[in-house]
Formats: sequence, C-alpha cells, structure tokens
Amino acid sequence: MSDENKSIHESDLELIFEYFANLDRQGPGSPEVTYKALSFIDNLNDKSLIADIGCGTGGQTMLLAQHTPGNITGVDFCPTFIDLFNQNVQKFNLQNKAHGIVGSMDNLPFQEEELDLIWSEGAIYNIGFERGLQEWHKFLKPGGYIAVSEASWFTEERPAEIDNFWLTEYSGIDTIPNKVAQIQKAGYIPVATFVLPENCWIEHFYTPQVTAQQVFLKKHAGNKAAMEFIAYAQHEAQLYYTYKEYYGYVFYIGRKLGFRIF
Repeated sequence: MSDENKSIHESDLELIFEYFANLDRQGPGSPEVTYKALSFIDNLNDKSLIADIGCGTGGQTMLLAQHTPGNITGVDFCPTFIDLFNQNVQKFNLQNKAHGIVGSMDNLPFQEEELDLIWSEGAIYNIGFERGLQEWHKFLKPGGYIAVSEASWFTEERPAEIDNFWLTEYSGIDTIPNKVAQIQKAGYIPVATFVLPENCWIEHFYTPQVTAQQVFLKKHAGNKAAMEFIAYAQHEAQLYYTYKEYYGYVFYIGRKLGFRIF
C-alpha cells in the first residue's frame, strides 16, 4: 500500500478520536439493523444487565436503552467517546437506563456470570473475534446472549487487492460459516446470522464522512498525519464501493450454553 493510504493504526490516535467523535456512527450499521439483532434476544427483564463493548459515542446504545428492559453499561477506551456517550444519555433522558465508562475490552470490569447480554457493533475486531468470544464468555450468565457485528468474507475467493487489504488490516476476517463455527467452538449456540445491507456502509457511514473530511482537513491544514488518515479513509471507502460483493459486516448472535434458574 502506498504511503498516502497507510494504515489507520499508524496515524495519530487523538486525531482519529477527534474525527470519529464528530460522526453519529463510528462504524457501519443502522437503527434498523440494531432493532433486527435485538429481536433475537428473548431473555431480558427489568433486572437484566447489558454491556455494550466498544460502544463509541453510543448511537446504537441509546436505541438499545430505549427498547430493552434492564440497565446498560457502555464501555470504550476513548474518554472523548465516553464523554459524548454520557451526554447522549442525558440528551435522551436515559440516566436510569444507561451509563458509559472508560475501559478496555481485554480487561472488562464485570463479574463472572453477571451479564444477560453482551453487545458489540463493529468493535470486537479490536480484540479479535475468536478471542473476544472466548474471553467475554465468562461474564455471561448461562443462557445469556452475545450479539456482535463483524467484517466477514461473502466468498471463498476474492480479488487480490481486497484480499491483501483486509488481511493486512484485520487478519481475523473470515467467511460466515467459519465465523459461525468459531461461535460454537467458544461455547455458544448460534442463534442468528444476517448480513448488514449496503445502506449501513453507504448511507450511515461513508456518506456522512464526506463533509466531515472537508471540515477535518480545513481544521488541520498542513498536518501530515491528518492528511494521511483522511487519504486512508477515502481509500477504504473506495475499496468498499469496488468490492462490496465480496465482503461486508455480518451480525452474529449466540446464546451461552446452559440455562438460568429463575
């Protein structure tokens, strides 16, 4: 990959946080997709405890809080995101339903078998799909659910350009059947799997970035790291438009083996 399209992970983290803080979503998704995934969860009540891991500024979390019983803890390692998350809690008057905390997904502040539902939209890749499934398993009550969206291949073979891009950026990407097998191996019963529609990428993620990029570059004129980051983001978007038939995000929902005694 050329220098102007260098990895997002090599750019200044504070710049990346600033950029995504100005977007409603930090990854592909939509309210309709969140509602659809939630429709497969059937074990929640007023005492249920839910964790949204890698919650970002909480776009999807606010929807969860409005449409589920119980209490939600949003966890993200970016303090700016959590500040905005808690502002959104206030904005939507959800103080008794949700709160955000700064934390790492590989060192979560929950007790074993404390949670009824673990949610993570477009974020589990930060720890790795298999590792996240395995390490978060202990926090779920028997019969509890995990619902995550994850980049996945739609085909067994892909053009070299997109194959090399994703294997460099996230070697954990795999086909849907292999992801489902990983869920089962980690101790969950696969409940549902569905592909996020294209509008989750185009309408809700890439299109809003066009204006955001112009504002960002104007603010950081002459900043090499900022320019490299935007070049990378534009390159990533172009790859999606070119190769979207080969990959996308998929929602995976599993239930921890065992059943609760009420």
